[in-house]
Amino acid sequence: MTKISALQQARATYQPKLPPALINGAGVNVEAGAPTSAVADAERISELFNATFGSPRVTFHAADDKPASKPLTVGVILSGGQAPGGHNVIAGIFDGIKSLHPDSRLYGFLRGPDGLVKNQYMELTANLVDAYRNTGGFDMIGSGRTKLETDEQFEIGRKNCEKLGINALVIIGGDDSNTNACMLAEYYKRNSIPIQVIGCPKTIDGDLKNEYIEASFGFDTACRVYSELIGNIERDANSARKYWHFIKLMGRSASHITLECALQTQPNAAIISEEVESRKMTINELVDSLADIVANRGEKGDDFGVILIPEGLIEFIPEVKSLITELNDLLAHEAEAFREINDPDNKIQFISSRLERDSSYVFSSLPHGIQLQLCLDRDPHGNVQVSQIETEKMLAEMVGLKLRARAAAGTYKGKFKAQTHFFGYEGRCAAPSNFDADYCYSLGYTAAALIGAGKTGYMASVRNTAKPSQEWTCGGIPITMMMNMERRHGKDKPVIRKALVKLNDAPFQYFVRYREEWALNSDYVYPGPIQYFGPSEVCDQISKTLELEHRREV
Repeated sequence: MTKISALQQARATYQPKLPPALINGAGVNVEAGAPTSAVADAERISELFNATFGSPRVTFHAADDKPASKPLTVGVILSGGQAPGGHNVIAGIFDGIKSLHPDSRLYGFLRGPDGLVKNQYMELTANLVDAYRNTGGFDMIGSGRTKLETDEQFEIGRKNCEKLGINALVIIGGDDSNTNACMLAEYYKRNSIPIQVIGCPKTIDGDLKNEYIEASFGFDTACRVYSELIGNIERDANSARKYWHFIKLMGRSASHITLECALQTQPNAAIISEEVESRKMTINELVDSLADIVANRGEKGDDFGVILIPEGLIEFIPEVKSLITELNDLLAHEAEAFREINDPDNKIQFISSRLERDSSYVFSSLPHGIQLQLCLDRDPHGNVQVSQIETEKMLAEMVGLKLRARAAAGTYKGKFKAQTHFFGYEGRCAAPSNFDADYCYSLGYTAAALIGAGKTGYMASVRNTAKPSQEWTCGGIPITMMMNMERRHGKDKPVIRKALVKLNDAPFQYFVRYREEWALNSDYVYPGPIQYFGPSEVCDQISKTLELEHRREV
């Protein structure tokens, strides 16, 4: 960090806002609620987490007097993919534990959970933390995707923490990372090991949320970055008037990003995977619906437009999902014979001839390039890497074929040219919006307060975030409360349930109300870049999703 931009230099002076309960520091009064259960499979979850299951939700209130405290030594881990605001979570933890006792210390384990296991760490000093306040990225200590899920890892982590005198760990991550945090907390508590474990909700995908976790951090900023780019493309499309832009957006398991960006930019079409699955749409029906939008605009002379596509769409199309399942089984059993085939077209023929009739039909209907990707791109477990499938190119090509057939039949007279884009990494490390800067700092400070209150197996919770920060509340919820059992790699495992787009909730219903108008007209909205300085109504916006979920007018 030897040279910083003018924006970063100015941004470093921004002081994030805190909920009223934390204004006087992380020493708080704790209000405990009733014992909690799990979101599903409560009996099984309680058996697996008998030491931490049933803990009450806690809400914090400002303490009149600063409680007596001793120095804390805390370790922090960034886990999984990057999300804007991670550095502010660390800053909040640092300031929070210092407010409890000025001699408290914070260690960062390097490159994710691997750092805990390999004992790779650095002490996070005031000068270092100050240099990263309000910045994007995870480069202060790095991140990684190692999973903490075995007793051997837990014991190695215990020994490494004991060497440093660490009495609490904060794991900043998504649903899998916080599931691992819950397992770690359970192991330490069950074995009377005095190391607390607290989680913080992170993922730009927006699928780690519930009644008490209103948003995962980074979602707001990432969606604003993508929406700026989409708005720029909409402006270009409306100027050049000759291209249809198919834009794939991050969101492997849920379509929250696509829905939020649609609400911000009003494109001509936005596919929501959860709706496709609910309606049991075939790929042909999906392509037909997009071709209809293109044709209807073409009748007006508008041979241009913008279509948003979620990254994980292909797994939500029932017939394609069945195809992928059959492909995974086929290639697992025929792996040796398949490896001996060198010619790509022969690989395609090999697969097509061995699929069941319905799957073979679907496979043959896909563009050649997508067939090859389904054949060749496998993960270490032998499964199709659906996130790498170029769905935007697949749909653009299939819509083009459909329109050419209509033109030959005399039912389409427009012009169709496609451009494809994938917006992913562009949004993961952006400088956090004011909302994410404030929210992340509050999450970190709340994590410190949970440590100060002696809690373990909790996730930091900051609520009422659709209102000004003066009305925010904070506390913690037991991670077991968010868990259920799911089948993973052939075994039933306890995991935090992912939050998919709810088709009956206000954000999707608002989209449904207006999407036909947006499909036919060029009602584009151009959000522009994130604003960090200026009027509150410009700089302190919240996501459209959050506004609608809390019944505020968009």
